[in-house]
Amino acid sequence: MKMAEVCEVFEKAEMHNVSSVLATGNILFSSDKSEAELKPILEKELSSHFSYEAFLFLKTENEIKEILKKNPLEAANNFHHYVFISTENTASLLNEKFKTCQKSEGEKGILIDDIFYWQVEKGNTLDSDFGKILGNKSFKEKLTSRNVNTLEKIALKF
Repeated sequence: MKMAEVCEVFEKAEMHNVSSVLATGNILFSSDKSEAELKPILEKELSSHFSYEAFLFLKTENEIKEILKKNPLEAANNFHHYVFISTENTASLLNEKFKTCQKSEGEKGILIDDIFYWQVEKGNTLDSDFGKILGNKSFKEKLTSRNVNTLEKIALKF
């Protein structure tokens, strides 16, 4: 999907100040509606426009900043750091699944306030035991992940 086209869908759904962050699938916007009102409206519009079943995870500016503030992982050259934004209780399930996986050296998973943070060696994201679990289709509508670097770029745009 082209981010400009996604932004157009948000604007047609009466969102304001719409912009995208790189080609990450993250859209910044403002609205007078609550998250409970926004989610079904935007999912329906995106699903209709792009002919696929859309699942959105909405976070406010303060929530993004809080996720970054609580990040327990320190920057490391050879590692990616991911944050999992999920539906209720899914982060706890991820944490339990992570505990049972074989881990590579330096791989970490930490659950803080229903947000799961994952550190994995660069080049090993999809090949790790935990990465293979994440590919399970049962998680499709329950979670999304973002690299911490992406969240930092989002926070800078606020």
